[in-house]
Amino acid sequence: MVVLHVKKGNESQFLYETTTKAPIGDLVSKLVSLYNGRLKILRICSALESVCDHGLSLPGNMQGLTDEQIAELHLVDEWATRCEASGGHRFNKDPMGCRNGRAPNEKMVDLIKRTISEAKKAISREQMEAGVSVSENVVKDAIDRLRGAMMIVYPMGLPPHEPIRMELEGNEDLSGTQVPPPQLTSTLQNVALID
Repeated sequence: MVVLHVKKGNESQFLYETTTKAPIGDLVSKLVSLYNGRLKILRICSALESVCDHGLSLPGNMQGLTDEQIAELHLVDEWATRCEASGGHRFNKDPMGCRNGRAPNEKMVDLIKRTISEAKKAISREQMEAGVSVSENVVKDAIDRLRGAMMIVYPMGLPPHEPIRMELEGNEDLSGTQVPPPQLTSTLQNVALID
């Protein structure tokens, strides 16, 4: 059994346990999948933090518009009432105009924040510093926990334009965002074996 210390540049990412008999192609594929899975978890957590503050995403044709512009264009967020948070919502207008302002109540926000904290902890660099390896199951479990929290908070589901839903379904579109798409490919450098 060997432990791989995966880095991107000089920045440590995670540890991964494998055997010396593992084919390099399979190993690289697993490492890329783990790295990209960690990025997915961080994107979902970031979007969930926005949900806690300002509710679900507005449809694309309403984002960035003022209330007056929305009224003038006769636009309606038909998903706002269909996708109501459990226990109701509190209104907190999104100053960026990207979310509907219908944030979950405090009880649901606490649930989301606890889940975010658990997911981030499972894939954190602190795990690496403690000598804990990341596995496919750790990444899958973290994503499943985030999905479960959203199912509790929004039992009627999420609108199709919600970035969290797209991430959970594997349909995320990162074009036009500051988040680059996962770029880790089969060219891995700075992989060191640790006994």
